[in-house]
Amino acid sequence: MDTKGKRSWLIYAGLPILCVLTPLIARERADTVRMLIRELALIFGYVASVTDITEHRVPNKLVLAILGAWGAVMIPQLFYRTDEAAVMLLDAVLGAVSAGGLFLLVYFVSRKGLGGGDVKLMTVMGLYFGLSNIMTVMLIGSVAAALVGLILIAFKKIGPKDSIPLVPFLYAGMVVTVFFR
Repeated sequence: MDTKGKRSWLIYAGLPILCVLTPLIARERADTVRMLIRELALIFGYVASVTDITEHRVPNKLVLAILGAWGAVMIPQLFYRTDEAAVMLLDAVLGAVSAGGLFLLVYFVSRKGLGGGDVKLMTVMGLYFGLSNIMTVMLIGSVAAALVGLILIAFKKIGPKDSIPLVPFLYAGMVVTVFFR
């Protein structure tokens, strides 16, 4: 295996750790379906973060895979636990609409300073986190990105017009939300 192949494999080595830690840390606060949804959000968020760092984009195929996985978990719940699933579905749709709408507004106001992949990713992640939790994810991620950006500008590592990948900071917001909320 060449050096680049080893590096690309190693960046995904953190996934098994997340898969083991999530149910251990957050199991008291969630039923099985919510735990599975959180686990999938962390796995897909990790992949999206690595992709954003390495390729500076969030592929549409990844966003569709995230959406498909959510549907594969939630659609059977509508038949199995109809009342609970309906409440989860409403919360998920409100989370997707609010996250997608807010990020779309920022996308246009910032004259595309925010990437379209970020908008699509947060719309779909709104399904995973629901209305109250997606706002926490976005707040933590946005504040962290702003602070790191200001620090990098202060130390002249980047210029004021340069960009940094946002998804890793949003992913940090996801991790904090899953483990501590």
